[in-house]
Amino acid sequence: MQLPHDAVVLVADGRKMLFLRNEGDAQNPNLVVEHAEEQTNPADREQTTDDAGRASSPQGASQSSMGRADAHQIEEDRFAASAADLLKRRALGNEFERLIVIAPPKTLGELRKHYHKEVSNRITGELAKDLTGHPVPDIEKAIADA
Repeated sequence: MQLPHDAVVLVADGRKMLFLRNEGDAQNPNLVVEHAEEQTNPADREQTTDDAGRASSPQGASQSSMGRADAHQIEEDRFAASAADLLKRRALGNEFERLIVIAPPKTLGELRKHYHKEVSNRITGELAKDLTGHPVPDIEKAIADA
């Protein structure tokens, strides 16, 4: 995948986001960190204390277990939505013309649900990989190999 000069790269997962900008060119990329954000998101068992509830039918004849919300996943989805909102604000502010998004498949799907039209119009590539914990040279290589 080509990484044009001045393109922005978002590397995200459910709790970290990293904005990089290519200050090099397509042949010799040089990604520089513009913004980094991380939130704590403990495991679901540390965020909830109760078991799933039970629901009775109106006649009281049967009971069924209600599905339990995964607080950890809800928070990861919320974080992806906030990353998409930040992309929207930056796109509307004309802070970038080209965008490459790198995220694990689940996070990438959640981001797509929240893309503004201006963000979608500027996306030149997506990579469904978790690279949030990787150094910048590894990110540059993953883009070049894609």
